[in-house]
Amino acid sequence: MTDSSHESVPSRHRKRFPGISSRAYEHPADRSALVALRRLTGFDTVFKALSGLLPERSLRLLFLSDSVRVSEAQFVHLNDMLRDACYILDLEKVPPMYVKQDPQPNAMCIGLDEPIIVVTTGLVELLDEEEMRAVVGHEVGHALSGHSVYRTILLFLTNLAVKVAWIPLGNVAIMAIVTALREWFRKSELSADRAGLLVGQDIKASMRGLMKIAGGNHLHEMNVDAFLAQADEYEKGGDLRDSVLKILNVLPRTHPFTTVRAAELKKWSETRDFQRIMDGHYPKRDEDKDASVTDSFRESASHYADTVRTSKDPLMKLVGDIAGGAGDLGGKLRDRFTGAAGGNTGGGSAKGGAGGAQGSSATDGSEGTWRRPDPEEGPEPGN
Repeated sequence: MTDSSHESVPSRHRKRFPGISSRAYEHPADRSALVALRRLTGFDTVFKALSGLLPERSLRLLFLSDSVRVSEAQFVHLNDMLRDACYILDLEKVPPMYVKQDPQPNAMCIGLDEPIIVVTTGLVELLDEEEMRAVVGHEVGHALSGHSVYRTILLFLTNLAVKVAWIPLGNVAIMAIVTALREWFRKSELSADRAGLLVGQDIKASMRGLMKIAGGNHLHEMNVDAFLAQADEYEKGGDLRDSVLKILNVLPRTHPFTTVRAAELKKWSETRDFQRIMDGHYPKRDEDKDASVTDSFRESASHYADTVRTSKDPLMKLVGDIAGGAGDLGGKLRDRFTGAAGGNTGGGSAKGGAGGAQGSSATDGSEGTWRRPDPEEGPEPGN
């Protein structure tokens, strides 16, 4: 679809980002992986060859036959939001969108040849117009980044892992790939949350939407500051036992926890990077071919180093202490596993059981689909 498809403009004045590259809003870990994949010779050819194995055609036919396609005649308000989002992010071809009957609030962007967006009735009924606009922008961000290709592959591999579970080594090999893809997937959600904010340009609406995903349509009973405080309490996490449990809880998930997503998005909205984009200074997609893989990996490594350095999580603080050569490692391990009160936090020759160092700045961590949290959830990709 050409530029003529963008005859409608946003319902209120919003800034537009002509030619914006997805690199402008992508999370460092997400960006470095995507840049590397895009630069691999023959990468697109290999994955296109998989299309015969992947259930893409079946999925498209399923949504076409058993869902409602958004258009100028059906779900007109969603159609307007979709066109607005593509207009703002300058996505030339508007992806088809379907509404699927499902009380579970969810959305997803999948497809190899062309992305398709699916939202559930539970999500449509839960969110107001501005909150839904952020979700649609989130999905368009996935389409612009090319996430739908890798998400479809993750869906395929997850289903394959179930089918070959009786083959010990085969299942282990596939699950190792699935676990790595899930880690990228979680970071891609943070990227798409940022795209949703660029489209909606209303941080309050983005926060409300995430709160509703977590607690339902009870905004009068919820508070943004208290919700964000939950993320801070979750990150601090008590002792190393809690840190290990958090890792185990997140490993089977394809999506970050909702409070963490909210905290990450709020933090990004207050950065200079976000303000520069809003001021019209951002990387352009016609420069993507010149993007440096080395620079992207360096930025990703720097991000993780900052995360370890500033994190309040006990395990991350311990990693930081080890990297910094902190003394009395045995005492630190003992105290942090037991949650004992910290004594001397010093490095070098600290004597006596040195407790966990306290008082670091807020994390720059990275966890962040428009899906209600479920500790037992399967790995089906959503929003």
